[in-house]
Amino acid sequence: MTLNQSSLFGQVDDLQDLTFIERPIRRSLKTAEEIEKLTVDEDLNDIERAVYLLSSGQDVQRASVIINLPNLVRQNPAETFRRVVPKVREVLHVAGADMQLAAAGSFLTLLQDDIVLIQTHTHSILQIVLLNLDHRDTVVSNAWLETLLSAIDALPKETIRQEILSPLVSKAQLSQSLQARLASCRILGKVACKFESPIVKKDLLPLVRSLCQDVEYEVRSCMCRQLENIARGIGLDHTKAAVLPELVELARDEGSTVRLAAFDTIINLLEMFDSDDRTRVIFPLVKTFCEKCFKADEAVLASLSFQYGKLCHGLSASFTEEQHLWFLEFYKKLCVLGLQHENGHSDNQVYPLELESKYALVRRNCAYNFPAMVLFADPNHFLTELYPTFSSLCHDPEITVRRTMAEGFHEIVKLLGPNVHFIHKELVVLLQDDSLEVLDALLSHLQETLELATSRGEGPGPESKQLIVPELVPALAAAEQKAALSLRWRVHERLLQRYACLPRVVSADQIYFRFLQRMFAIVTTNNVLPVQREAARTLCMFLRYNRKQEQRQEIIGKVLQELAQGRSYWNRLRYLDLCEIAMELFSKAYFCKYFLIQALELVNDPVANVRYKLCHMLPRLRSTIRLPADKHLLQQLEFCVRKLLCREKDKDVVATVRKTVLELDKMDITEPYHKRHERDLLDQKKEKEETLLLEMEQLERQQSEAKLTSEKHTEKKRKELRKAKLARSRSLSSHPTTPKMANPDKTLKVKDSGSCPGKGKNLLPMNADEALRSHHFSVAAASSVLSPTPSASSMPVLIRSNTPNTLVDHPHQHRSSTLDHRTTNGSKDTQSRKLSIQRKSNSFGMQSGRE
Repeated sequence: MTLNQSSLFGQVDDLQDLTFIERPIRRSLKTAEEIEKLTVDEDLNDIERAVYLLSSGQDVQRASVIINLPNLVRQNPAETFRRVVPKVREVLHVAGADMQLAAAGSFLTLLQDDIVLIQTHTHSILQIVLLNLDHRDTVVSNAWLETLLSAIDALPKETIRQEILSPLVSKAQLSQSLQARLASCRILGKVACKFESPIVKKDLLPLVRSLCQDVEYEVRSCMCRQLENIARGIGLDHTKAAVLPELVELARDEGSTVRLAAFDTIINLLEMFDSDDRTRVIFPLVKTFCEKCFKADEAVLASLSFQYGKLCHGLSASFTEEQHLWFLEFYKKLCVLGLQHENGHSDNQVYPLELESKYALVRRNCAYNFPAMVLFADPNHFLTELYPTFSSLCHDPEITVRRTMAEGFHEIVKLLGPNVHFIHKELVVLLQDDSLEVLDALLSHLQETLELATSRGEGPGPESKQLIVPELVPALAAAEQKAALSLRWRVHERLLQRYACLPRVVSADQIYFRFLQRMFAIVTTNNVLPVQREAARTLCMFLRYNRKQEQRQEIIGKVLQELAQGRSYWNRLRYLDLCEIAMELFSKAYFCKYFLIQALELVNDPVANVRYKLCHMLPRLRSTIRLPADKHLLQQLEFCVRKLLCREKDKDVVATVRKTVLELDKMDITEPYHKRHERDLLDQKKEKEETLLLEMEQLERQQSEAKLTSEKHTEKKRKELRKAKLARSRSLSSHPTTPKMANPDKTLKVKDSGSCPGKGKNLLPMNADEALRSHHFSVAAASSVLSPTPSASSMPVLIRSNTPNTLVDHPHQHRSSTLDHRTTNGSKDTQSRKLSIQRKSNSFGMQSGRE
């Protein structure tokens, strides 16, 4: 026997063993005797039937009557309260939990829906509710308590005072059960908002003080949580004297739950305390509470960390600089609780699993409050005060902490404004997180996050969208790959939906080279239809906002080649899906130009599914054709319909075509004018946007060409200037070594040309200026041979040759006065330059004499 045969026989044996488990099935659910008991006389009316069933029926029948009680009251309220409600009261004494819960729901409906209009009826209902508050089953008593608390909102004040407050005094006594005293605490908190301040202070405050000092910590905690309603009931003036002392005492209670209740109540009532109370009473109390919890009470730390942002903002107006710093530092400690010691060293201690989960909850609550703490610390001080903490939370080992940071990341980005570049690194880290939950949390506001993260925060328009986030594009691409490889296709779908905003975030080239091919791959190869359609929508968004004609043409060509003319019918179906999306995003003219004809050609598709989908789309395709401009397209569409009617063999396609023909005939007749007008206006808006994009493309192209031309011209000038400087330096360096004997008459002509009116040195070309300079040096050298003292007449020539711009830009008179002023009243610098030139001329003269 082979291995497969043995495993097969083993399975057969197991099935035979299961036959012993079978039990005989009853052919009838009820016996004849049971059916007879459940049978009721048909001649009885609703009231009589209800009374009969409550008296002698089974539990299921009694429960049915109790559930139907509101309908009986609507039909006949007098008889119902006279005959049925007393029977219900008798039944509830011995009823089980299910019937008690059903009765609580029915009586709540009676009290809330204004069905009961007579005071006596309300009295009878409230008596039943109050009677069952002391039920031995906690679930049942809580259900009746919720019924009473919900009914208080709908009851008038006088009814509450007579029916509820009067028995409440006795139920709040210490002699009553714990359950009764807990119910009294909640009832006191509920009715406090229904009465005026004097009544609350006179009738309710004594009971409140008594319950705040109860021997059971559950009662003290419950009453402490109701002090918020009591304070709002007695008003702002009496809160300081009546409520604040109780809160201070409860905040120092020995029970941690009582202290926590006092802490929560103080936070909720911060706006009712003045600045003096916050500084002298609340701050020392809260500080002590925080320090005590941090050192000894980890259970309370979770609630403290959750309320911490609200606490800091409530007290921030009254903080000194030192107090502000203390709360900020305490928050930083909470953010690394379980990760580091207070002294900052790494914590290698292994905590128990329960304690570790508590610490993780504290850090998660800190992550939840981080936007509030950014506001508390001032966004301008984010880098110095909170950035290390922010980075720690984004890299926290717990997934829940990082997920909470991702959920609130957009809020932090908003608060930072122009300083958003501080957290670019953490944005990339969260996008590349190993957990898909973190990425999913970031997706909720990813579009807003990316747009704000890439904005400079200064200047309107697209100029504020040019901030480059390092490694953002690879991180976005990696996030998509991670979502695609996971089994959570809904996350992948949401991610592709958010990627439609990328044209406003990254450049067209980055989209074209990093994301476009990936969208094509998803549309053609992914196995999940919603993901494929979302990728097609994102692809259309990339196409719509691409401002490069070559790239647009290539994208459209690829769509037609891989989808419309694809070998797989699945791809051709996706082309029709893409056409539906394109009709929403593009104008009619654009769609007809690039997509319509290829869609109509699918009428010849060999697969019936493609033709079937095309038939469903024909009315929408017809709506994109504008007459009379697109008359040829209309003729082609009609030709497709005739071909389908004549040649189609698939019965489903034939039925769809016939139905489509009727819709096409009714399109222009049945459609209201206002809808057609709205659609035309929307189409005009789309066409204007497309025209604007084309104009922007042309403008950018012209600007780039002008910039390129300007750069070439500048580079050409720079080269020419460099060549001219090089030629000048060569001429200057070559002239002294080859002296020329100059004619004195020529020198005089050069001197006179500087003072001759109507002639400027700008008339001389560059080579003439260099020749003039070399000629002067040769003349100076020749004169220095004859006389050791340099002539004064040569100096003005040297000054003019060194200041050509002055001689060019000014008229002759101003030029001559300037030269005279320089000659007579020259500075020390000018004299030193003259002396150096004279020495050079002497040296040239001596050298030429030797030669």
